[in-house]
Amino acid sequence: MSEVQVPVVPIEGGVTAPRGFRAAGVACGLKSAGLDLALLVCEEAASAAGIFTTNRAVAAPVLLSQGQLARSGGRARAIVVNSKCANACTGDAGMAAAREMVAATARAVGCDPPLVLVASTGVIGMRLDVPKVVRGVGEAASRLAPDGHRAAAEAIMTTDRGPKERAVRVTTTAGTFSVGGMVKGAGMIEPRMATMLGFLTTDAGLDPSLLRRALLDAADDTFNAITVDGESSTNDTVFLLASGASGVSIDAALYPVFVGALRGLCADLAKDIVRGGEGATRLVEVRVAGAQSDADARRTANSLLVKTALHGGDPNWGRLLAVAGRAGVAFDEARARVRIGPAVLFADATVFDDREAEAAAHLRAPEVEVAVDLGTGGGGEASVWTCDLSAEYVRINADYRT
Repeated sequence: MSEVQVPVVPIEGGVTAPRGFRAAGVACGLKSAGLDLALLVCEEAASAAGIFTTNRAVAAPVLLSQGQLARSGGRARAIVVNSKCANACTGDAGMAAAREMVAATARAVGCDPPLVLVASTGVIGMRLDVPKVVRGVGEAASRLAPDGHRAAAEAIMTTDRGPKERAVRVTTTAGTFSVGGMVKGAGMIEPRMATMLGFLTTDAGLDPSLLRRALLDAADDTFNAITVDGESSTNDTVFLLASGASGVSIDAALYPVFVGALRGLCADLAKDIVRGGEGATRLVEVRVAGAQSDADARRTANSLLVKTALHGGDPNWGRLLAVAGRAGVAFDEARARVRIGPAVLFADATVFDDREAEAAAHLRAPEVEVAVDLGTGGGGEASVWTCDLSAEYVRINADYRT
């Protein structure tokens, strides 16, 4: 279904820009300094959808939230999030801690426990300090406000350079609705669904099944199309809540409008993640065409060697060609093409060394584009956003816990 073009205007407010939502971020003591617990609450039970990590090592909050969505029939009133501790690989004690987070939040906001979703991020294998979190939930509940979005976005950060939040207002013939979101993620980013934590809200009205469909449609070529280091985490989660407070109900006619706005917001947030990747100095869009399928195109757009060359400003087109050839998909070297910025460096088995200076100049920009045609004549294509890989990435991850 094609997306319908309607006025979509960026606005302030992040997750609380849509009507019906309040948020807060507090310091509960999990971090040595800074905010580390966020609370997002809807005034009434909202439609809710979630998508989660594809890693087979699954954190307790992911397992618990999956069960919560099933028990509530896709409804939620609150999301509680802690940083510093992933509560992953913590066994029965980890599940008990996640349940305590749910129970404390339900008491603090006055809702049934199945209407609470939970997420955690931070060090894997660390035991969650439940008393600190419980006290933090109470404090956050007392601070809930429509302008609490910024503090919430700060509280979910780990190695992020700064908070990442966006919101848009959409005007349709049926009325106006808004979509907002906040995300965290700078490392362990790989295009296999929700490689991050993300929290999205809207005041449009959608039933839970349609909301989940919209989230899947929007995530496929946004959150599923970013990579920093080829790693996926144990905690990756994206939630979407719909309050319906705008009075605009999304039906079959308005669905393309809603998904278009949601996809645009998610794309901006996804690029914010990559732009702020650990040690990153530039945002890179990798375009792949000439594949037998879109899935094949997606598989050829990820290489650590390419990322290191990009960091050095080296227009090493051979690495791009090698990635295409080893991806395990249909590939015809005799008809393949490689382009960096405006400069085609390889095409139809011919090398254009005289264009390397032009390509190198393009690689000095803060945002760059590289493109590969696999030469099969197929219509498959994909765009993936990534970043360069620097020595700073190694430094951050060499002493992440110490």
